[in-house]
Amino acid sequence: MTHSEKISLYQLLLAQLEALLEGESNALANLANSAALLNQALPQSVFTGFYLYDGQELILGPFQGGVSCVHIALGKGVCGEVASKQETMIVDDVAKHDNYISCDSAAKSEIVVPMLKDGSLLGVLDLDSSVLADYDQIDQEYLEKFVEILVQKTEWNFNMFGEKA
Repeated sequence: MTHSEKISLYQLLLAQLEALLEGESNALANLANSAALLNQALPQSVFTGFYLYDGQELILGPFQGGVSCVHIALGKGVCGEVASKQETMIVDDVAKHDNYISCDSAAKSEIVVPMLKDGSLLGVLDLDSSVLADYDQIDQEYLEKFVEILVQKTEWNFNMFGEKA
């Protein structure tokens, strides 16, 4: 795929996200549909999804892909590093990344984007590809815009399961 084709794909993806979120602010619904949208748009993906910060660690959220890791400590793995540093990270070859947590052997490269609202960590967007060095600055730019739209259009003050007994 050429750079211009990739940019066109992402521009379409952002427009689809805007339409998908129009009139819907439920976090669970928006995260689930966003993961599905990314999975459809990026066919080399083996995982597209979210890890949500519960105040102590990252917990697996809505995603598309195979069974995955559930708990990730801050600083551990690519997702944990991104949550700690609050900066996007691209890993061209996960097998060569010292702090990589292997959840799926089909994953060859990864990009993780932090999800922040008013400076507070909500979680991370995690994408794994079956292709080495599948992500670049174009992916980073547009996935950061994707997360920005998702965060802005979603209501994050919710108690999904009510009070604990």
